Amino acid sequence: MGVAIRRAGEGDREAVTRLLDEAFQDDPVSGWVFPDADHRRRTHPLLMRAFLDIVLDAGYVDVTEDGSACALWLSMPAEADEEDEDGPAQLREAVDPGNERVEQIGRLTAEAHPAGAAHEYLWMIAVRPGRQGEGLGTALIQHVLERCDGEGLSAYLEASSARSRELYERLGFVFTGSTVDLPAGPAMWPMWREPLSEPLSG
Repeated sequence: MGVAIRRAGEGDREAVTRLLDEAFQDDPVSGWVFPDADHRRRTHPLLMRAFLDIVLDAGYVDVTEDGSACALWLSMPAEADEEDEDGPAQLREAVDPGNERVEQIGRLTAEAHPAGAAHEYLWMIAVRPGRQGEGLGTALIQHVLERCDGEGLSAYLEASSARSRELYERLGFVFTGSTVDLPAGPAMWPMWREPLSEPLSG
């Protein structure tokens, strides 16, 4: 039985923010951005809401019908938009002005982001704790990858753990060769996927 997926709208904002917060509270990258656990519990939801606002405005969010998983996507043009250079600083000011890591991670991932080819960018994917391992994340990603293959469109993401990197490799993503190394923190793996002419066997 397939996973029912729909496009999120304004009415989903609060539920998706909570889902993102729950799913990423213990993520290595979130722990680096907010190393103090108490501060992370208070401030992490603000960052997740800000990310969601950006994607609802400029991209799209897919959610499973039961609300237990979501994927945030941006459709990137072949040429990068230089107007977003101040985005990381503005995000820091809005979310946690005293925390330079909020801005730093935005700048580091932007530097690693490939340019020159239109692609779908998987900014974040979240599965509610307790529902992980059921294939919900894979279903959300494949939902978009099938369209990418049909349209001859590439896809891109940054894996935040070795475990997630392995999952993305099974979906056809390839490590670009250079990690995003967070200062005194974890590595992230930029991964690119060319469109497939034949579907993955599965």
